[in-house]
Amino acid sequence: MKHVLTLDNLHVSYGNIKALKGIDIKIPEGKIVALLGANGAGKTTTLKSISGLVEVGEGRISLSLSDSIENITNLVPNKITQKGIVQSPEGRQVFPELTVEENLKIGAFTVKHKHEIKKNYESVYNYFPVLKERKKQIAGTLSGGEQQMLAIGRALMASPKILLLDEPSLGLAPLIVKDIFKIIKEINAQGTTVLIVEQNALQTLKIADYGYVLEVGEVSIEGPASELIQDKKLIDAYLGGH
Repeated sequence: MKHVLTLDNLHVSYGNIKALKGIDIKIPEGKIVALLGANGAGKTTTLKSISGLVEVGEGRISLSLSDSIENITNLVPNKITQKGIVQSPEGRQVFPELTVEENLKIGAFTVKHKHEIKKNYESVYNYFPVLKERKKQIAGTLSGGEQQMLAIGRALMASPKILLLDEPSLGLAPLIVKDIFKIIKEINAQGTTVLIVEQNALQTLKIADYGYVLEVGEVSIEGPASELIQDKKLIDAYLGGH
């Protein structure tokens, strides 16, 4: 099985605080991989290190989208986006003063060809019909669920090969969460590899192929999602129970 993204012995520190203590993670092509764990476990730091938003102190991040393996450790964020790794950040972070359509257009800043941008618009509106209805609406006036759809849609505008999702269900009503997870599954079915950071472990493991549990900056458990979801002790201990 081909791994498109490999994190080897990754260390990240904030001053004297060690956020990641030598983690190893492999992301297989075309799969959904879940990164789970409590607050402060290092999940967001892992995504930010992949995106080039925090500096890796030690270890290596390798990308293998073509036949060659490329070291992308500490590359600048826009170069990482150009290589096909795109993040939808925690807390949505849409541009509240701009319209839905303008927010989406910003997501396509690394895409050079007009026909590809047009195709991406169509694809986003296909996944999220409500965004098409509201394309002229100011993003700050959307509901939380719609803003989350917009954040994911904006990431999709960059034609990601690997989509990084940080807490897509945060603060959303259960029914909206169900919709978001269904769409993530559809995006993956179209060929996009997904790495998802979530506190909503049960929902995530239902759609994921493989899972890693982080605990204070280290991988404590990993395995196929179908096995992790059966582990009652794991669910209770790390993932907040049923």
